[in-house]
Amino acid sequence: MANELLDTNILIDVLRNRREAVEYFTELSFPSVSAITVAELFAGVRSDEEAIVRNFLRTLDVIEISGEIAEKGGFYRRDFGPSHGVDLNDAIIAATAEVEAKSLVTLNRKHFPMLKNILVPYQRT
Repeated sequence: MANELLDTNILIDVLRNRREAVEYFTELSFPSVSAITVAELFAGVRSDEEAIVRNFLRTLDVIEISGEIAEKGGFYRRDFGPSHGVDLNDAIIAATAEVEAKSLVTLNRKHFPMLKNILVPYQRT
Protein backbone atom coordinates (compact mmCIF):
# COMPACT_ATOMS: atom_id res chain seq x y z
CA MET A 1 0.00 0.00 0.00
CA ALA A 2 1.45 3.36 -1.00
CA ASN A 3 -1.56 5.60 -1.19
CA GLU A 4 -1.96 6.61 2.45
CA LEU A 5 -1.69 10.02 4.05
CA LEU A 6 -1.15 9.55 7.77
CA ASP A 7 -2.73 11.89 10.28
CA THR A 8 -0.72 13.13 13.24
CA ASN A 9 -2.43 10.85 15.75
CA ILE A 10 -1.23 7.74 13.90
CA LEU A 11 2.36 8.97 13.93
CA ILE A 12 2.20 9.83 17.61
CA ASP A 13 1.01 6.30 18.36
CA VAL A 14 3.86 4.82 16.29
CA LEU A 15 6.39 7.02 18.06
CA ARG A 16 4.93 5.94 21.41
CA ASN A 17 5.32 2.33 20.27
CA ARG A 18 1.61 1.45 20.52
CA ARG A 19 1.40 -2.13 19.31
CA GLU A 20 -1.57 -1.69 16.95
CA ALA A 21 -0.08 1.45 15.38
CA VAL A 22 3.32 -0.13 14.85
CA GLU A 23 1.72 -3.25 13.33
CA TYR A 24 -0.29 -1.10 10.93
CA PHE A 25 2.65 1.16 10.06
CA THR A 26 5.02 -1.71 9.28
CA GLU A 27 2.60 -2.96 6.59
CA LEU A 28 2.84 0.32 4.65
CA SER A 29 5.35 0.65 1.83
CA PHE A 30 6.01 4.41 1.76
CA PRO A 31 3.34 6.46 3.54
CA SER A 32 2.93 10.19 3.18
CA VAL A 33 2.25 13.01 5.60
CA SER A 34 1.28 16.62 5.16
CA ALA A 35 3.82 19.30 6.06
CA ILE A 36 1.19 20.41 8.61
CA THR A 37 1.58 17.05 10.35
CA VAL A 38 5.32 17.68 10.64
CA ALA A 39 4.57 21.03 12.30
CA GLU A 40 2.05 19.41 14.66
CA LEU A 41 4.60 16.79 15.70
CA PHE A 42 7.29 19.35 16.45
CA ALA A 43 4.81 21.58 18.29
CA GLY A 44 4.44 18.82 20.88
CA VAL A 45 7.89 17.24 20.93
CA ARG A 46 10.21 17.41 23.92
CA SER A 47 13.74 18.59 23.20
CA ASP A 48 15.18 15.15 23.99
CA GLU A 49 12.87 13.60 21.35
CA GLU A 50 13.65 15.93 18.45
CA ALA A 51 16.28 13.70 16.82
CA ILE A 52 14.01 10.65 17.08
CA VAL A 53 11.18 12.51 15.35
CA ARG A 54 13.48 13.89 12.63
CA ASN A 55 14.85 10.41 11.88
CA PHE A 56 11.35 8.93 11.83
CA LEU A 57 10.12 11.60 9.42
CA ARG A 58 12.92 10.69 7.00
CA THR A 59 11.07 7.41 6.40
CA LEU A 60 7.99 9.29 5.17
CA ASP A 61 7.07 11.25 2.08
CA VAL A 62 6.36 14.79 3.32
CA ILE A 63 3.94 16.59 1.01
CA GLU A 64 4.47 20.34 0.89
CA ILE A 65 1.54 22.74 0.92
CA SER A 66 0.96 23.90 -2.64
CA GLY A 67 -1.26 26.77 -3.68
CA GLU A 68 -3.96 24.28 -4.69
CA ILE A 69 -3.83 22.53 -1.30
CA ALA A 70 -3.89 25.87 0.53
CA GLU A 71 -6.92 27.05 -1.45
CA LYS A 72 -8.87 23.83 -0.95
CA GLY A 73 -7.90 23.81 2.74
CA GLY A 74 -9.20 27.35 3.12
CA PHE A 75 -12.51 26.36 1.54
CA TYR A 76 -12.77 23.29 3.79
CA ARG A 77 -12.16 25.47 6.86
CA ARG A 78 -14.75 27.98 5.64
CA ASP A 79 -17.35 25.34 4.81
CA PHE A 80 -16.86 22.93 7.71
CA GLY A 81 -15.39 25.07 10.49
CA PRO A 82 -18.61 26.63 11.76
CA SER A 83 -20.76 23.50 11.43
CA HIS A 84 -18.25 20.77 12.36
CA GLY A 85 -15.48 22.59 14.25
CA VAL A 86 -12.85 21.78 11.62
CA ASP A 87 -9.67 23.74 12.34
CA LEU A 88 -7.27 25.00 9.70
CA ASN A 89 -4.67 22.27 10.29
CA ASP A 90 -7.21 19.48 9.72
CA ALA A 91 -8.64 21.33 6.73
CA ILE A 92 -5.19 21.47 5.12
CA ILE A 93 -4.50 17.81 5.91
CA ALA A 94 -7.84 16.91 4.30
CA ALA A 95 -7.03 19.06 1.27
CA THR A 96 -3.65 17.36 0.96
CA ALA A 97 -5.32 13.94 0.89
CA GLU A 98 -7.86 15.12 -1.67
CA VAL A 99 -5.43 16.89 -4.01
CA GLU A 100 -2.91 14.04 -3.84
CA ALA A 101 -5.67 11.37 -4.25
CA LYS A 102 -4.68 9.57 -1.06
CA SER A 103 -6.66 7.83 1.64
CA LEU A 104 -6.46 9.67 4.94
CA VAL A 105 -5.49 7.36 7.80
CA THR A 106 -6.70 8.79 11.11
CA LEU A 107 -8.31 7.90 14.41
CA ASN A 108 -10.50 11.01 14.24
CA ARG A 109 -13.00 10.48 11.43
CA LYS A 110 -15.21 13.28 12.79
CA HIS A 111 -12.44 15.85 12.18
CA PHE A 112 -12.71 15.20 8.43
CA PRO A 113 -16.40 15.37 7.43
CA MET A 114 -15.43 16.58 3.94
CA LEU A 115 -13.65 13.34 3.04
CA LYS A 116 -15.12 10.04 1.91
CA ASN A 117 -11.85 8.12 1.65
CA ILE A 118 -10.87 7.68 5.30
CA LEU A 119 -9.28 4.66 6.95
CA VAL A 120 -9.45 4.07 10.69
CA PRO A 121 -6.95 1.22 11.11
CA TYR A 122 -7.51 0.52 14.83
CA GLN A 123 -9.30 1.89 17.85
CA ARG A 124 -7.57 3.10 20.97
CA THR A 125 -8.66 1.14 24.00
